[in-house]
Amino acid sequence: MSTVTGSRLGDLLFGAQLKVGRPLMKAVMRGDPYIDLLLGVQDPRPLYDVIRKGGPLYRSKANALVVTGHTLGTEILRDRSLNICHTNGKAPGMQLMERVGWDGSILNLDPPDHTRIRRLAQPAFTPRKIAEYRVSVERVCHELLDKAERRDGFDLIRDYAGPLPIAVIGDMLGVPESEHERFYQHGRVIGSIIDGITSLDMARDFKHAHSEYLKLFAELIEARRVAPADDLVSVLAAAHGEDKVTEHELLALCATLAVTGFETTTNLIGNGVLALLENPEQWQLFLDDPDLGPKVVEETLRYDSPALQATRIPHEEREVAGQRVKVDEALVVLVGAANHDPEVYREPDRFDILREGEPDHLSFSGGIHFCIGAPLARMEGDVALRVLAERMPKLRFDGPRRRRSSPVISGLNTFPLAAD
Repeated sequence: MSTVTGSRLGDLLFGAQLKVGRPLMKAVMRGDPYIDLLLGVQDPRPLYDVIRKGGPLYRSKANALVVTGHTLGTEILRDRSLNICHTNGKAPGMQLMERVGWDGSILNLDPPDHTRIRRLAQPAFTPRKIAEYRVSVERVCHELLDKAERRDGFDLIRDYAGPLPIAVIGDMLGVPESEHERFYQHGRVIGSIIDGITSLDMARDFKHAHSEYLKLFAELIEARRVAPADDLVSVLAAAHGEDKVTEHELLALCATLAVTGFETTTNLIGNGVLALLENPEQWQLFLDDPDLGPKVVEETLRYDSPALQATRIPHEEREVAGQRVKVDEALVVLVGAANHDPEVYREPDRFDILREGEPDHLSFSGGIHFCIGAPLARMEGDVALRVLAERMPKLRFDGPRRRRSSPVISGLNTFPLAAD
């Protein structure tokens, strides 16, 4: 009679948890629109409207108070007394993520550790550095479109929106060009976990890719300690004093910056092109005036935000919008809903690159957790869309698109186009 090892038993139990979890959630919490969002839908806007009708704070069966309003969402995201982690030091959902080896680093830390690590990475995102990166971003955009023109078929995600940010973040971190393909392939696997772990095979693929990523960065960190270069890994590896990072923190930060660095930008570019082509008059406005690029980026971030949710946790009981919020009860800001709040945006479901005089979107979160890479994503989106419009002004749909069915990320997996 064969025996089951502890590791194999753990895999079996984990697989059973994944297999049973979603159907059980659906059965037990039926009728809760927030649960329906968590289970994944192609278009979340009808559910946003249902939740919005539940008032400023919708109390979900998922132990969460859900926010759809822009004003209240802004207040919550900027409130320094709220946290990313529960009182036990764990961010929501991290128990399952840690089961497959993921450490979200700066994404799952509160001060003072969050402040210390963010301060280390900040120099890579100054206006001067962003201006320096712009030249290389333009070059990579043209190189990718040169390759795409020689291919049989053009998929925006596969051939352009996906490879571009991975090349940029790879250069920023100091990943050798010879490792870019490995960096990209493993990064896409790791990035998929943002949508949630849905099978044991997916968990195994992730663990392998994550292990390879950590190995790549461990080798790079060791090389930079011997021979520093003008890249972020060299800066992080040389940190000392009160800003010193542990080896674990350094590896986790590199992996987190890499994945978040290309997930957001890939989806920003894809969502922007989709909105422009679905609204031909807006595409023509952009073709006539490429300097509208930054406004196209901001309206895309509002209209079809790559990030759909942001969570804050109170460590003390408090009152929010007239309701008592318990310790460790999640306040979930539905960014996609807040960005379509009819109380603050005129015709919120209309894509309008000439929009003026309205509040900033919440797509980069807010407060001390405002996305550190926002300046880079904005610049990459601007350049990528300009170059695409310049090179392919007759761009058109060329086959069915496949969107991600995710509660936290809005984007496309496949996006076939033709450029005549």
